[in-house]
Amino acid sequence: VSVVESGGGLVEPGGSLTLTCKCSGVPFDEYHASWHCQTPGKERELVAFITGNGNNARIVDAVKGRFTISRDNDRDLVSLEMNSLKPEDTAVYYCKIQGMSSNTEFWGQGTQVTVYS
Repeated sequence: VSVVESGGGLVEPGGSLTLTCKCSGVPFDEYHASWHCQTPGKERELVAFITGNGNNARIVDAVKGRFTISRDNDRDLVSLEMNSLKPEDTAVYYCKIQGMSSNTEFWGQGTQVTVYS
């Protein structure tokens, strides 16, 4: 199983980034997907979640209205569109997939997002 994030980088406040997570080795549409962020000394936190069929999604309040999660089950991708970025969005962002009928989960290696002024 492979879960690989990409798209992180440096951006000014107010800027945008789109993170992409490419998955392989699992029947992707049988896995829920989520994005999480982590800063040094803190626990990993949920940012956004989307169901296996993509019909339901949830964004945490801190980024609601600025971030959008989506998935393309034909391409085994899940994306996080990040707009109006703020310095406090700076973190390592991780992609996770979790089996719909099991507790099996897989994490990516993370991608760094840095919002600097």
